[in-house]
Amino acid sequence: MAKRMAAPANEVHLVGRVSGEPTCRELPSGDELVQLRLVVPRPPRRGDSGRTQVDTLDVACWSARTRRTAVGLAPGQGVEVTGALRRRFFAAQGARASRYEVEATLLRRVELEGPGEPPPP
Repeated sequence: MAKRMAAPANEVHLVGRVSGEPTCRELPSGDELVQLRLVVPRPPRRGDSGRTQVDTLDVACWSARTRRTAVGLAPGQGVEVTGALRRRFFAAQGARASRYEVEATLLRRVELEGPGEPPPP
């Protein structure tokens, strides 16, 4: 059987709720950045206690379009995010640190449906 060829890809698609106020920052380089945190419910797994589990993910908005959309989002607002997973390095307390975040290329408000959605934190 022949191996299937696949092109490398870094694509993320998330739908969840904004967990707090988006934050705006101007970096020393002059670049503007809007960051937000997204809460995405996990699908239930067999044997779960019935409690909804969630993932909380950081989203970075660099383009003017995604920044404009992000600053208009309120806590609890449903949002769809398309982008790529990035690892960002920075200095923290005199040491190098890193974190993963989703770099948004598209951000849009959505109405979420169904029970089991977590309430806004």
